[in-house]
Amino acid sequence: MKRYRNGEIWDFEHQMPVAAGAGGVILGLDGGTTSTVCICMPILPFSDPFPDPVPVLARAVAGCTNHNSVGEAAARETLEQVMAEALANSGSNRSVVRAVCLAISGVNHPTDQQRILDWLRDIFPSHVRLYVQNDAVAALACGTLGKLHGCVLIAGTGTIAYGFTEDGREARAAGAGPTLGDWGSGYGIAAQALTAVVRANDGRGPDTKLTSSILEELGLSSPDELIGWTYADPSWARIAALVPVVVSCAEAGDEVANKILFDSVQELGLSVKAVVQRLGLCGPEGKDSFPLVMVGGVLEANKRWDIGTEVIKCISKGYPGAVPIRPKVEPAVGAALLAWNFCMKESLKEAFKR
Repeated sequence: MKRYRNGEIWDFEHQMPVAAGAGGVILGLDGGTTSTVCICMPILPFSDPFPDPVPVLARAVAGCTNHNSVGEAAARETLEQVMAEALANSGSNRSVVRAVCLAISGVNHPTDQQRILDWLRDIFPSHVRLYVQNDAVAALACGTLGKLHGCVLIAGTGTIAYGFTEDGREARAAGAGPTLGDWGSGYGIAAQALTAVVRANDGRGPDTKLTSSILEELGLSSPDELIGWTYADPSWARIAALVPVVVSCAEAGDEVANKILFDSVQELGLSVKAVVQRLGLCGPEGKDSFPLVMVGGVLEANKRWDIGTEVIKCISKGYPGAVPIRPKVEPAVGAALLAWNFCMKESLKEAFKR
C-alpha cells in the first residue's frame, strides 16, 4: 500500500487511531459525470438480512470522476479524496476497510476496470477486496438491494441502459457519451434545445419559446451570444443544467420543446428495449416480469411533463412485465451492497473449498 499523488489526503489517519476490535467497513462509491458520492457502511454479518434502512456511517461528495470528461489524473485524485473524506467522517481508516466498490461512469471495458483496480491496490491494504464497475451497475443494485438482475435506466447528465440475467449475462445500450449520441440524456435534451434556438435564429427552424427562456436563464441578450457561451466551457453538466428550461417550455405548450422531450422518451425506451431483447429478460413470450430501475434527474417527476412516467408507458407497451422501481437508497449505497454481496459469495466459495 502506498499513497497516490497527494500524501496529505491520508494524514488524518495519524491523528485518528482506530480502536482494537473495531468492526470492519465497506466503501461504496458512485462516480458520475456531474458528481461523485462515497458512503461508508458497517460490514453486516453474512447471515443477517439487510436492515431497513441500510446503515450509513458517513457520506462524502465530490465532483466528476469520469476520466473521459476530466482526464485520468484529475479523476483519480477526486476519487482518492472522496474515499478518504468518507472514512475520516466515519472515524475509520484504511486498516478496517474490508471491501471497496467503485461504480464509475466511463468504465466501459475490462482494461478500464483493471487500470483502476491496479491503482486501488496501491492505496488499500492487501486484505481489502476491490471491485470496479460501471456506475449503471450500482444504480441497478440500489433498486434491487444488491441483486444483479433486471434492467436499469439512468438518465441524468448522460444516459445508459444496463441489464443482468440471474445467471450473470449482461448487456448495455447507449452510454457512449455526447459525441456518439447520448440521446435522451440531460446533455442530449439541452443540446437539442440550444440547436433549436440557433436554427430558429438563422431561419432554418421554427420560432420557439426556448429562445427567450434560455437567453433569460443564461443572462444573454441575443442568440448569437450562445455560440460564445457554449464553447467557453462545453462541459457536459453545464449544458445539461438547461433541461428544466426545456421542460418548462414544453409544459407551456411550445411545440419544439415538446418534440425534443417526446423524441427523448422514445430514445430512452429504445435503450431499455435493446437490453431486454438481448438478454431475454421478458421471457420467450415477452410477458415475464423483471425489475426496471429508474435513476437520474431527467426521470424525476415534473408538473405535467413527466419524462420518467412517459418512458415507463413506452416500455410497458412492449413489455408488460416490466416492474418500475424508484430506488429508496442512492447508488453509492447500491455500490456498497454490491461489495457486500460479492464478499459473501467469495467467502462461501472459500468455505466450501476447506
